[in-house]
Amino acid sequence: MQDKPNHRTPVPAVDDAPVVQWVQQLLEQAVELKASDLHFEPYEHQYRLRFRIDGELREMAAPPAALKDRLASRIKVLSRLDIAEKRLPQDGRMKLVLGNGRPLDLRVSTLPTLFGEKLVIRVLDTAQAQLDLTQLGYEAEDLARLEEAIHRPHGMVLVTGPTGSGKTQSLYACLSRLNTAEVNIATVEDPCEIQLQGINQVNVQDKPGLTFAIALRAFLRQDPDILMVGEVRDLETANIAIQASQTGHLVLSTLHTNDAPSTLVRLRNMGTAPYNIAASVTLITAQRLVRCLCPRCKVPAHLPADVCLKAGWPAPWLSGPTVEVFQPVGCAHCHKGFAGRTGIFQVMPISAELQRLILQEAGSQALTDQAHREGVSTLRLAGLRKVRQGLTSLDEVLANTRHDA
Repeated sequence: MQDKPNHRTPVPAVDDAPVVQWVQQLLEQAVELKASDLHFEPYEHQYRLRFRIDGELREMAAPPAALKDRLASRIKVLSRLDIAEKRLPQDGRMKLVLGNGRPLDLRVSTLPTLFGEKLVIRVLDTAQAQLDLTQLGYEAEDLARLEEAIHRPHGMVLVTGPTGSGKTQSLYACLSRLNTAEVNIATVEDPCEIQLQGINQVNVQDKPGLTFAIALRAFLRQDPDILMVGEVRDLETANIAIQASQTGHLVLSTLHTNDAPSTLVRLRNMGTAPYNIAASVTLITAQRLVRCLCPRCKVPAHLPADVCLKAGWPAPWLSGPTVEVFQPVGCAHCHKGFAGRTGIFQVMPISAELQRLILQEAGSQALTDQAHREGVSTLRLAGLRKVRQGLTSLDEVLANTRHDA
């Protein structure tokens, strides 16, 4: 399904409709446009409203600035936040039912600014989440590597990338593939963004002291088969997860690193013993999301071969002085030539040679070189494959990846 056009849908006149109704309509509009986040930003003389769609912020028609306090209060009431507290940040959640009867989970964050409270609403739309591994953008060989790793009875699979790169969706696509009546699956997250029937999900809670580490310890007393940890943030969590992976459990988790090889160095820098990393981690996948070219309006273009080579285009792909790629144009069915996003992935199984390098405490470059020798693609090369297939543009890949020599 293609995204809706990015028209500035007229906002209902607030004088004619209650703020309650306006907020409801706004959220339904956000779901229709497949927005992941809504930003309410107060300034001295205006009130700005922006939606994040396909990873980009787009300005929408906003209500008058005079209504900023009423809007903030309404959203805070729905999120069960303290409407009297305007000096400190707050976090909350709310659930709304859309006009078609479908429930919608939203995460709300408030932040005091010079001219009022900025609010950001994260849309957690489970119904729209793509939980089919074959639809995320994995190349066939990489998908086979990942499938082999997640179907092992034990070990640790790590997904890495920056915030907003689709890590949670990839993890849940794996869990969806593994979710049967014969296995006990538990997750601990901060917070749970996708609800999946048949999986025991736990939210981290700071006030009562329910941390990742404490939840993991409790899971290990619950006869688990598969554990998913939203993020390995500290040494204690890392050690418990590794212990679980070494005692007959499959553990899935995430880290914030640039690529797969640097994840091994990050674990070591956290204080994890190299022999535990080598014995536990079975596969690491790094990922990014890139915008897809609109199939209705994209046009072919010819780039000089030297430009492509400089961007990392492999020489064997060249067959002449120019390379045919596709570029965005823009039409009524997309936004500036793009519609939707797909993933690019670097999938690195931990081989015996990589284990040897881990035990030797090798640096990131040595690990990267070995991964290349074993046929592990860089994120740049994975993106260039999508360019070659006509799915995205070269500029989009260059903006989202770095060139590894």
